[in-house]
Amino acid sequence: QVQLVESGGGLVQPGGSLRLSCTGSGNILSINAVGWYRQGPGTQRDLVAEITTAGSTNYADSVKGRFTISKDSAKNTVSLQMDTLKPSDTAVYYCAAQRFGRSSYDWWGRGTQVTVSS
Repeated sequence: QVQLVESGGGLVQPGGSLRLSCTGSGNILSINAVGWYRQGPGTQRDLVAEITTAGSTNYADSVKGRFTISKDSAKNTVSLQMDTLKPSDTAVYYCAAQRFGRSSYDWWGRGTQVTVSS
C-alpha cells in the first residue's frame, strides 16, 4: 500500500557529508512517521532518526548533532542530511514508514549503501 525508495548513498571521506532521500508513494496519508534505519556488516538494523507528520524528530545518540532529518510534504520526501561522517557510519541505510495506530515500522525501502572511508 506504501512504497518507499531511497537514494543518495555512496562513498564519502571521513568528515564529509551525504544527503539521503526517501520518496514515498501509494497511500501516504496512512503514514504517521518516517524513520531512517541502518545496518552495518554483521549487525542488527537500528533506528537512526525519525520524524512524524507533525514535525517531531528523534535521533540515536550516535548521530545527534551530526545528522538532521527533515521532510518535504509537497514532494512526499523525507531526507537525512549526514554531516561529519565517520567510518562507523558505514552501513546500508533504510527508509521506513509507520502507519497510524502502530508503534512499529511496517513499510520498508530496499536500502542504500553508505560507505565512509579514506
